[in-house]
Amino acid sequence: MRRGLVFAAAGLGTALLSGSLLLATGGKGPEAAQAVQESPAPGDPLTPEEIARAGEIATATTHQKAGQTELLYVERDDDKDAEQARRAEAYLYDYADDTVIVRTVDLGASKVVEETKGKGVQPPPSKREELRAAELLLAHPRLGSGVRQSFRKAAGRELASPSDLALRGLIYSPERGACATHRCLRLFVRLPNGTFLDTSRIVIDLSAKKVHTLEW
Repeated sequence: MRRGLVFAAAGLGTALLSGSLLLATGGKGPEAAQAVQESPAPGDPLTPEEIARAGEIATATTHQKAGQTELLYVERDDDKDAEQARRAEAYLYDYADDTVIVRTVDLGASKVVEETKGKGVQPPPSKREELRAAELLLAHPRLGSGVRQSFRKAAGRELASPSDLALRGLIYSPERGACATHRCLRLFVRLPNGTFLDTSRIVIDLSAKKVHTLEW
């Protein structure tokens, strides 16, 4: 595995659909085309089906803590030793002890074949984490009412759920303070009319389930 890179950077895995071959049937009746899915080669990107299956395998292990471990994303294992196999690396975050976990999944054997843990690095947030951060923001007594008021003005209707907002989360990891070790996000929120909320000073601590306002 690329263990020298695993906790140095975290890029989003690429998912492409595998190609298909159209075959025409013979006979006197109308011709029909049938899509035949080709098996991906060892060096091909993971298919959406493989990504989903790798995530299921990685989160079904006995090491998974119910409700405490978040699947962040899945990417193909680029280790040269795995070139002849279909292997994936699943990145997870364990909120119990603020640890990043990388589980290598052998798709052919349908099992986790290696696991690595590390602290001090924060991979990009998942969509579920962005929604969770928005839920914490909306639950804040003062900031939440401001978000709802801005949404009402922009959309002409009430905010039904965090999924009504266009969200983009970026990791906030300062050298000191709680967010130096916790999973913290700066959340960018776009309203239906295309404008952005001023959230530049807001940090959501997902580990502590708290909302902080930065002091300039």
